[in-house]
Amino acid sequence: MLLTVEDLGTNAIMRETGKSKTCVWRWQERFMTEGFEGLLRDKTRPSRIPRLDPSVAERVVALTFAAPLGETTHWTGAAMAEAAGVSVSSVQRIWRAHGLQPDRIRQFNPRIKSGGSKDPEFVDKLRDVVGLYVDPPAHAVVLSVDEKSQIQALDRSQPGLPMKKGRAGTMTHDYKRHGTTCLFAAMNVLDGTVIGRNMLRHRHQEFIRFLNAVEREVPAGKTVHAILDNYAAHKHPAVRQWIARHPRWTFHFTPTSASWLNAVEGFFATLTKRRLKRGVFRSVADLQETINRFLDDHNARCKPFQRVADPDKIIAAVRRGHQVLDSIH
Repeated sequence: MLLTVEDLGTNAIMRETGKSKTCVWRWQERFMTEGFEGLLRDKTRPSRIPRLDPSVAERVVALTFAAPLGETTHWTGAAMAEAAGVSVSSVQRIWRAHGLQPDRIRQFNPRIKSGGSKDPEFVDKLRDVVGLYVDPPAHAVVLSVDEKSQIQALDRSQPGLPMKKGRAGTMTHDYKRHGTTCLFAAMNVLDGTVIGRNMLRHRHQEFIRFLNAVEREVPAGKTVHAILDNYAAHKHPAVRQWIARHPRWTFHFTPTSASWLNAVEGFFATLTKRRLKRGVFRSVADLQETINRFLDDHNARCKPFQRVADPDKIIAAVRRGHQVLDSIH
């Protein structure tokens, strides 16, 4: 534009700038139509790929809710692109815009239903267990008791590589199995501490041995309320006889198929994710020592268990799920 102001012709401007005639004319035209502001940005151009017609998106959404082609259970991006005649990226954009994820599925337990549960005392047991968490009895210890069975002592076939910039740590997919152990655990919901014992089996005999160990650690003069699931070893006649000999103990069973109410399950999940999943154990003894160290570390910095879910909200949620399932089926 400065050369144009100096009254230079098109050929002279081409020689000075090394640009083509069409380029010179284009910028002169831009200046005449848009002024100085038009020289500060590139001109907006239409996409070389035309926008999809809204009917295409409607068809993709309709096909997504229909059964896929052939002997398959769900749609993939490539299969939908072939069926709809568009690109895979277009299919992914449409799915993202409509919140559809046909490649994912969430599991649920149909037996957890208020009123229609296989446990006729579902609501009463739910209120009983949650009541112990929210408002524990005075001069009592509330323990969440369960066992994590079949913990495998796995040793990898070769060492993995450490994490570095741009690459995650590695671990071999194959392993050597050196045996299993069973962790019996009792979480004190008042302070979060966990009493744990490793045993090779999880029959009623081992459960009674664990109860004796817990009995020795609970202060005298305290009543004990134990929350357990419905595993057969917890209701064995020998266990009932043990309860009769220890009157300060009271067992509170969770509803059937509702072990998620047991607070100690959260501790087991943390143990698995933070210590066992990536661990390398060359023997059962090595595995048990690792679990004992994790217990010590947990008890050194534990916090009281806090249950915030209202039992009425839990019951309402499972009722809504039951109604939706009945409406579908």
